[in-house]
Amino acid sequence: MMAVFRDFLPWLQLLVRRRQRFLVGALLVWITLLAGLALLGLSGWFITASALTGLALAAGIPARLDVYVPGGGIRFFALLRTVARYIERLYNHNTVLTLLADLRYRVFGSLTRLDDASLRRQRASDWLSRLTADIDTLDNFYLRILMPPLVALLSMLVVVVFVALWVPGVAVLMALTLLLLWLMVTLFAANWGFSQSYQQTVDQQSLRRLVVDQVQASAELMSYQSAPWHRGLVAAQEQQALLNQQRLGRKTALINCLVSSVTGLLVVAVLWLASQVFFQQLVAAPIVVMVVLIALGINEVFLALPSSFIKLGASYAAVQRLNNLTDDFSLPATQPNLPKGSGLAINVTELMLRYPQALQPALSNVTFLLPAGKRAVITGKSGAGKSSLVSVLIGRLKASQGQVLVGGVAPWPLSSQSRAEHFAVLTQQVDLFDSSLAENLRIANPSASDDMLWEVLRAVALDSWVKLLPKGLNTAVGEKGQQLSGGQARRVALARLMLRNPKVVLLDEPFAGIDAATAKHIAMSLDQWLASRTVIYFVHQLSSLSRPPGIEYHWHLDAGKLSQCLLD
Repeated sequence: MMAVFRDFLPWLQLLVRRRQRFLVGALLVWITLLAGLALLGLSGWFITASALTGLALAAGIPARLDVYVPGGGIRFFALLRTVARYIERLYNHNTVLTLLADLRYRVFGSLTRLDDASLRRQRASDWLSRLTADIDTLDNFYLRILMPPLVALLSMLVVVVFVALWVPGVAVLMALTLLLLWLMVTLFAANWGFSQSYQQTVDQQSLRRLVVDQVQASAELMSYQSAPWHRGLVAAQEQQALLNQQRLGRKTALINCLVSSVTGLLVVAVLWLASQVFFQQLVAAPIVVMVVLIALGINEVFLALPSSFIKLGASYAAVQRLNNLTDDFSLPATQPNLPKGSGLAINVTELMLRYPQALQPALSNVTFLLPAGKRAVITGKSGAGKSSLVSVLIGRLKASQGQVLVGGVAPWPLSSQSRAEHFAVLTQQVDLFDSSLAENLRIANPSASDDMLWEVLRAVALDSWVKLLPKGLNTAVGEKGQQLSGGQARRVALARLMLRNPKVVLLDEPFAGIDAATAKHIAMSLDQWLASRTVIYFVHQLSSLSRPPGIEYHWHLDAGKLSQCLLD
C-alpha cells in the first residue's frame, strides 16, 4: 500500500496546487447532499405532522401546526439543492478541465525532455495514449476517488450528530453501520478489484496497439498473407479483455448489492429502534418518520464510491506509466553554459552512435572541425545518418563513443532551454499547428510584431502570396499545415527560424520543393541572416540551381562514415 501511495504522491502534489478549488468543489457537493437529505427529512416530518394534526382536528381534539416555517424550509432546501447541484457541476467540471491542463502540461513537458533514443523506444500511439487515456484516468481519480469519500464522511458526521439530538441510540447504530460500510466500499473495494482494474488498463493498451498495427500495416499483412493471423491476435486480446471486464463488472455489481442491502437493513433497524422509542413516548411520530427518511436518503452518499474505488488499479496502472517518463530521463548534475559570441566552433572526434538493439552503428568514426562563424555542407543519400548526426550535434542524442563539442561544451548535458536559445534546426519534418500563420510564426518569438513577420515572410518569398489571402497573417494553416503545399510549409518553418537569434544553425534540405528562382531568392536572404553564425547544411547532393550560400567546407556522409570533399 505504501508503494502505491508513493507512486501516486507526485500527482497528488500536483492536485494539491489546486487545493482551494478542490475544497470548494467538495463543499458544493457536500451542500448538495445535505440539502437533499434535509429536504427528504423535513418533507417527511411535515407530511406526518400535517396528517396527525388533521386527524386530531377531525376527532375534535384541539391541535395547531405552524405550516409556514416548515413549508418555507422545504422550498429553501429544494431551491438550494437545485442551485447547488448546478453550480457544483459547473465548478467541478471547470476544475477537472484545469487539472487536465496541468496534467497534460506536465506530461508533455516530460516528453519534450526525452532524447530521440528514448522516444523511439515507444511507438507514437503509446505516447499519445499517455497524453490522453492515462491522463483521463487520473481525471477520474480526482472526481471519483479523492472527493466522494471525504464528502461521504462529512455527510455521515452531520447526519449522525443531527439524529443524536432526537434519538441517540439510533445515532449510535447509524454511526457504526455507516462507518463500516464506508470502509467496505473504499478500502475493501479498492483491494478486491485492484488486479482486474489494473489488468483492464493493460488490456486496453495492448488492444489499442494491435488495432493500430492492423490498420497501419494492412498492406504488409495482406502481402505476406498474415492478415488472418493478426486478426486472430486482435480477437484473442479482445476476448481476454472482455473476460477480465466481466469479472470486474461482477465485483462492482456485488459491491453495489452490498451497499443497497446494508442501507436497506439500516432503514429497517432505524425504523424498529425509533418505533420503540416512540412507544415509550420519548419522541413524536413526525420525528420517527424524519429519521427513517434520512436513513433512507443516506444511500445517495455511497452511490459513487463502489464503482470508483474498485477501479483504483486502473488509476495506478496509468500512474505507473506516467511515472516512467521521469525515470526515462534525468538531467545531469551540472549543466554547462555555452560561451558568449555570435558563432560557436563544432569539433567532433571519432564519434560513434549505435541505437539500442541495432546491428550496425548509425554513425562510425565521424571526425570533423568547423570553426566558429563558418559554413559547411554535408551531403549524403537518405539513410546515410544525416538526421542522427543532427540529433547528436544539438544534444538530442548522446554519442555512444567519441567526443562532440560545440563552443568547447558537450551539447548532451545542456538544458532544453539552452539548446532552444543557441541552436536552430530545420528538419525534414515540418511541424505546424492548427492555428493562424501568425501564431505559428510567433512560436519562435512571441513578442514579434507584424512588421517582423512580414519581413521574414519576404525573406522566404511568401509575402506576396500571404497578401493575396483574405485573412492575411490570420489565415489558418490547418492541422499539420495541411492547407499549405509542402514547399510553402518548409518556407514557413524557415521563416520561423529567422525570427530567432541562434548561434548554430543546422538546415536539412532548406531548398526542397522550391523552384530555382525562389531558391535563389531564399539563398540571398539566408546569406544575410546567417552572417557570423556557425552553419551546417544537410543536402542529398550539391546542385548549381540550389547551392547553399557561403559554404567553405564540404563533407560527404555514407553509411554513417564521413569523408572530406573538395568544393567545386
